[in-house]
Amino acid sequence: MASATVVDNRAPPFPPSSSTPVLEKDPEELEFTGNVDVNDDLPSQRDLDRISKLFVLDSKGQSVTFKEVFAGEEGKAGRQLVIFVRHFFCGNCQEYIRHLSSSVSPESLLSLPTPTFITIIGCGSTELIDMYQQATNCPFPIYADPTRKLYDILGMTRTLELGKKPGYIQSNLFITSVQSIVQGIKTGTKATKGGDIKQVGGEFLFEEGKPVWAHRMRNTRDHAEVETIREVLGLKGERPLIRKRWSHGVKEEGEKRRSRSWGRLRSVSRSKKEGRKSLEEKKVEENIPEKKKNSLEKENSAEKEENAAKETTAEKRNSVGKENVEKTAA
Repeated sequence: MASATVVDNRAPPFPPSSSTPVLEKDPEELEFTGNVDVNDDLPSQRDLDRISKLFVLDSKGQSVTFKEVFAGEEGKAGRQLVIFVRHFFCGNCQEYIRHLSSSVSPESLLSLPTPTFITIIGCGSTELIDMYQQATNCPFPIYADPTRKLYDILGMTRTLELGKKPGYIQSNLFITSVQSIVQGIKTGTKATKGGDIKQVGGEFLFEEGKPVWAHRMRNTRDHAEVETIREVLGLKGERPLIRKRWSHGVKEEGEKRRSRSWGRLRSVSRSKKEGRKSLEEKKVEENIPEKKKNSLEKENSAEKEENAAKETTAEKRNSVGKENVEKTAA
């Protein structure tokens, strides 16, 4: 009688021969506490044998063996850098791919002594690949591994720890979060198909089908810096392209608009002030003849009063003189 096979749910998702440490999935609290303690050891041959048989999907849902990605047909792929990102709505990973895409061009990779290629793999639905490509301006092929089996076998784990802010992130956490929410809303029913939000990724460089360099993320913002990628690929002698973030462009445009608006407000305010001033000056000018007229009338009135007083005094003197003459004659 054949004995029943007992499945151990706590068995590591990769062979015991692999030197990548196991992060137990139970209890789940372990997935939320600090940076994940993983290393950057190269995958073993047994790991390679397993991942070679797995599939990834393109934007149309067509399957491709992972071996075709990292080794090419008949193992003639030159060098292949495979970058595993988090869920397709992760703003941090999107910013990383934007930075990478503006700093490393396909032409510069092909001009290297060993022609090199870059492939991006996410853990969400294939329906979001086109959106991701447009959002990141990525010139490299993008695939999806919704089962996350590649992530597990290659020793990439799960966490929600942010970690320190890396150099490839220029916007703040609030802006990144808002952008992710807006993207999700725009996709409608696809908003729940971005992938496991706790899954983190990493970078693996293969040469002639063999791993030669690896980096596993220890938190949600722990991709290998673009400068490190350039150095590993042999591009360190070239000057990285200066990228312009969407949020920075919006900020600059907003500042320009505010500046223009403030200029218009100042202009309108100045015009109003000048209008009021000219109106007041006009009124003052109109009032000048009136004031002069009033002043002349007052002067004439005072002069008349003075003349009247003089006449009265003269009459009194004449009257007194007549009386004296009459008295003298009598």
